Amino acid sequence: MAAYLVIFGAVVRADGSPSHSLAKRVDDALTVGRRVLRRTFVATGGRGLTGPPEAHVIRKLLMKHGIADADILVEDQATDTLQSVLRCHALLKERPDVNYVIPCSSSYHNLRCALLFVLLGYRVKLEPLASDRAHLGWLKWLRYVSKEVLALPYDAGLLMMRRKR
Repeated sequence: MAAYLVIFGAVVRADGSPSHSLAKRVDDALTVGRRVLRRTFVATGGRGLTGPPEAHVIRKLLMKHGIADADILVEDQATDTLQSVLRCHALLKERPDVNYVIPCSSSYHNLRCALLFVLLGYRVKLEPLASDRAHLGWLKWLRYVSKEVLALPYDAGLLMMRRKR
């Protein structure tokens, strides 16, 4: 059985380089991944306003740090959190070795990611992640946290309605 570390996308710059948030998410996943014996990384995120799809940038960063291509799944179509979770679910349900999922996102976003996977029936392990507040500043961080307060019940409701159909 294996752990699947799902790395959620974030902004990619026009030159194809990762934003601070995206690079941090990959670094956090690598740190967590070192403590897990059997693990597969899942890069998720489609094309944003600039650059290549977020998942491709994540894959490139993982490989730069020595992760084998065979240990990376890529989902490069999702444009928001709920889509990422649903598209990753489509990939994971085909894999017989999923023991649990570890969401790897920004600290303010990780709870929503975890809850959505739980609602789909996955065992989820939340790892402590360093806060983004210092890098973002108080105002931007508060804006992101406020968005999560609204988005979590909204996405959970959409997911539950989808499951009932």
